[in-house]
Amino acid sequence: MPKIILRSPDGSEHTLDARLGASVMETAVKHGVPGIVAECGGALSCATCHVYIAESCIGMTGQADDFEDEMLDDAAAERKPNSRLSCQIRMTDELDGLEIDIAPEQ
Repeated sequence: MPKIILRSPDGSEHTLDARLGASVMETAVKHGVPGIVAECGGALSCATCHVYIAESCIGMTGQADDFEDEMLDDAAAERKPNSRLSCQIRMTDELDGLEIDIAPEQ
């Protein structure tokens, strides 16, 4: 089972076991990680699961597609080059150890 390391804006760290195929957002919500609002439930229509991929993990997650890219323009927190929507990152064995910072505002 791959692990995700999520850091909240308050500095707390959450290491979670993720089910293969589940999104980072689903995993965070299931474990009650604060900061991931997920208003749309993963339908890619709200940008309230905005995260920053750790620099060391950028190559692991791939890039946002055009629709996700547009949604990130509407995110409440600053968009950065490593911004992603956690609902669009599906867990695989290759993502084991993925490190993510939760955006400070959703």
